[in-house]
Amino acid sequence: MAVDPDAFRRAVGRFATGVTVITTVLDGQPFAITANSFTSVSLDPLLVLVSVRKTSRFHAPVLGAGVWGVSVLAADMQDASRFFASQNRHDAATLFENWKHSVGSVTGVVLLDDALAAFECRTVLTYEGGDHTLLLGEVVALDGSGRDVPPLLFYEGIYRALAAD
Repeated sequence: MAVDPDAFRRAVGRFATGVTVITTVLDGQPFAITANSFTSVSLDPLLVLVSVRKTSRFHAPVLGAGVWGVSVLAADMQDASRFFASQNRHDAATLFENWKHSVGSVTGVVLLDDALAAFECRTVLTYEGGDHTLLLGEVVALDGSGRDVPPLLFYEGIYRALAAD
């Protein structure tokens, strides 16, 4: 008996995740996408994983570039999450004009300055994952000194924040 895809989506939506903006740069052109499918994999070597939909505008550039960045979003960054999740694309020259950002010193990818943490990664392996490609990346630089504020969470299709203690 087959599992209903809608039921599957609702069930996995019950797993709370953080929200990130994944970036890359190819031939000097920046690309970005919102993703909640980001996870740490290994401490030795330092590895992380992200899942990218094959039909997304981000897929070909990130595979071609071989480098990518991860900006972990704070609770007050819903607008950034929605903007980079939008299928309506903006000119590469103006993609980051409304967001405080810097360029990673190792990979040259754009990282959001207000992020809780930021990682620069080099792709070491890719895996076919149905309608997604899983990118396993070695962390080549990081900044974990971001703001001390709650993270942006995603649960049951809705943005959430941690409750105050």
